[in-house]
Amino acid sequence: MNKNILKKCQKIKILLTDVDGVLTDGGMYYTKDGDVMKKFYVGDGMGINLLLKKNIQTIIITKEKNQIIRTWANKMNVKKIYDGVKQKEAILEKILVNFKVKIFEVCYIGDDVNDVELMKKVGLSACPKNANKLAINTADYICKADGGKGALREIADMILYAKYPNKKNFYD
Repeated sequence: MNKNILKKCQKIKILLTDVDGVLTDGGMYYTKDGDVMKKFYVGDGMGINLLLKKNIQTIIITKEKNQIIRTWANKMNVKKIYDGVKQKEAILEKILVNFKVKIFEVCYIGDDVNDVELMKKVGLSACPKNANKLAINTADYICKADGGKGALREIADMILYAKYPNKKNFYD
């Protein structure tokens, strides 16, 4: 990890994330009744909980409004969900005030054009390897993992190892 990314990771207190294309592979499964299903990567949920053990909250910001996201987020101990958000950067000031953090203490993981403006504003921005080209060109860090295949976990691990370099196991 380069020194600039390491320094940014050491300051993070809040992790913001998109859902589709970051926590999922972006695919949506439809039943014959029109129900939508999404597949989440279990390692991302573990990453959220490992961060939580070190008092680093995770917040979801998504344009979707979907009970599946709420159910998963609740099970994974996500602190807050802002759903139905069309301009994600507009919610940032509210997060800074409500969670008493500075902009440089916020990381955001996004994957598409509607994430770019928020990515430009936070202390550390990241995207999955298979993100949209504009998101890739904006991100401070491009994950080795694709969306839905451990991108959030990769960022969570980076933050934890940067903040606690002598710790080997964050589960205990």
